[in-house]
Amino acid sequence: MRKKRSMVWFAAALLGMTGMFLRAEADGELPVRWYAGDYGKKPVVRDQGKYGTCWALSAASAMEAALLPDEHIIFSADHLSLGNTFTVDTEDGGDYLMLMAYLSSWQGPVTEEEDPYGDEYSPPGLSPAVHVQEVQVLEYGAINEIKKLVQEYGAVQTSLYMDRNTTSSESPYYNQDKSAYYYYGSEIQNHDVVILGWDDTYSRFHFRTPPAQDGAFICQNTWGEAFGENGIFYVSYEDSNAGDTVISYSRIEGTDNYDRIYQTDDCGWQGKQGYDDDTCWFANVYTAVSDEWLSAVGVYATAAEASCEVYVVPDFAGPESFEKKEFLKSCEMDAKGYYTIDLETPVALEAGERFAVVIKMTTPGEWNPVAVEYKSDEYTQNVTTDGKEGYLSQTGDYWQNTEEEFGTNVCLKAYTNADIVSEGM
Repeated sequence: MRKKRSMVWFAAALLGMTGMFLRAEADGELPVRWYAGDYGKKPVVRDQGKYGTCWALSAASAMEAALLPDEHIIFSADHLSLGNTFTVDTEDGGDYLMLMAYLSSWQGPVTEEEDPYGDEYSPPGLSPAVHVQEVQVLEYGAINEIKKLVQEYGAVQTSLYMDRNTTSSESPYYNQDKSAYYYYGSEIQNHDVVILGWDDTYSRFHFRTPPAQDGAFICQNTWGEAFGENGIFYVSYEDSNAGDTVISYSRIEGTDNYDRIYQTDDCGWQGKQGYDDDTCWFANVYTAVSDEWLSAVGVYATAAEASCEVYVVPDFAGPESFEKKEFLKSCEMDAKGYYTIDLETPVALEAGERFAVVIKMTTPGEWNPVAVEYKSDEYTQNVTTDGKEGYLSQTGDYWQNTEEEFGTNVCLKAYTNADIVSEGM
């Protein structure tokens, strides 16, 4: 008897996780103080105004910093919040699953010039200015893990419990004279900011209520230059929420990296499926639009320390074709997030050929490792399974069609190029 398949449905919001105190550790490779602005990587200060767009503005700023100083692109937060496939408006807020879905499917990002902020309108038909091929999500990382990400990418996105009340002159959490914030309560995150650096020597006595240790993250808010020191403020390492979830935009490339994307999941990772195990096989079937080369695949790692094997099935005719799957590559992913896996040897595809991309995914200790899309709430009502063909398997032998049996789409993309230029080809 085959083991019963199980599902885990969830909506993992960036702004909905309980806090943990972070603890510093000695690391000789990291300076005592580091600030992105000293290296030309400080993004422009943005002001969200009356809108609930801190998540979009912070994401745009983190991507801006990642490209600086070599390239300066101010990305549109309006398009992030309005030009996605979710049924949301500027008051609804967002989370990292929405960000990954929007970016990984090449819905954006577009430039601020093309879609200016604050007019409550996002023009249709805009093309992304860059392709974001990797987004890493670090959860409850050590301070030095966060520092290394900031130093490598110039900025990371995180969440605080913070509002106008907690930053008022009467608040016990904010010292306006020092632009120093330390929330030590039990409320969960409700506001996104970017971390631009750190200062281990920042005195704990700069905070209105002193924490146990010195040290602070150097952050940039989304409330304009009137807040803090021209938009910059300091958050104690011991803040209840800071750094609990950290988003880094770790692979941003030009739009000529691949010619075409094949996908079934514009709303991206909305739930997890599997067989009550930490390993599962999954696949998507596509039809090649032209003679082209399969160059890469895109997958979600639904837990840290994930690993996968990549296969392809040429000339796919039905589930029986999985028997002829061809191994292409293995890959390890340290953090949760979205990853693009480039193939050392691209696979030739003919126009009209049906092909399957197959993944064997393992998330040690975390059951049900397959990211799937489905109508999870009022914000994902645009999801459809029509014309899509995904599969799930416990062992790689018997396969179940996810659209027909479960009403889900497998989150597994394929990237192709019309021409391949490499040695020996």
